[in-house]
Amino acid sequence: MAIIGFGAHTRRAQALQLAEQASTWLQRMGHEVRMLTVAHGDGPPPAAPTEELRDLDLVISLGGDGTMLRTIGLLDGCDVPVLGVNLGNFGYLTVVEPEDLIDSLKRFLAGDYTIESRMRLDVEVRADRGQGPTIMHTCALNDVVLQRPAGGHTVRVALAVNDQPFLVYSADALLVATPTGSTAYNLSARGPVLSPLGRALIVTPVAPHMLFDRSLVLDAGESVSIEPLDERAAEVVIDGWAAPCLKPGELLTCRQADGDARLVTFCDRDYLDILKHKFNLIEP
Repeated sequence: MAIIGFGAHTRRAQALQLAEQASTWLQRMGHEVRMLTVAHGDGPPPAAPTEELRDLDLVISLGGDGTMLRTIGLLDGCDVPVLGVNLGNFGYLTVVEPEDLIDSLKRFLAGDYTIESRMRLDVEVRADRGQGPTIMHTCALNDVVLQRPAGGHTVRVALAVNDQPFLVYSADALLVATPTGSTAYNLSARGPVLSPLGRALIVTPVAPHMLFDRSLVLDAGESVSIEPLDERAAEVVIDGWAAPCLKPGELLTCRQADGDARLVTFCDRDYLDILKHKFNLIEP
């Protein structure tokens, strides 16, 4: 018997209906089903997974990429695989269409699947330029974005790599992305596309007001620290949710997190196929 959790987008009737249909089928097959509460909107994910999540054999995310990010954030590095069902627009993280869910469950239960381990970011904000107490500690699968407040000036931040000062950026935003997040905001900002199976930190400025406008691709073992300058706070967005603003004197540090996100996939599609499909790329 398998224990299957469902994380459905609560504002999409199709997601709730599909979760009910799949749950009925699973229970008829003798499996246990649990309905999970996946937060939506601007609030942060829960601080830590509960024991109810840790013994799951699979979590099914029903929604778009945002629902996938929230579901993975709910698990927070637990050794539980996630299967994404695409009910959104882009579907970079999801691999199953709604009509194929039951067949995909049959394949999973038969062991006909693979697991992709995706690197996550450990994100920490500390007071007193990193020497004081921790203000926030969380993780991200896609990216961390520091951006100018609405209607405000550019953000001006100092970037350090491995605690060594590198450069002061003046830009509309500065983002730190994982390989998985390379096809999110980073792609819109003309940053590099990396294989989601890789290990790296990508630092990309958005609309920089400076001569150096290139992305940095750093080793996963390195860390990136960012401090706002000129008494200007920066808005912080982590995987799409609004975190507290980063104030002068505070230091935000990103490094590779412990515990990967584990995504269920099948041999039918890989990330290059998804990329070509989403951008309607024509093969030569």
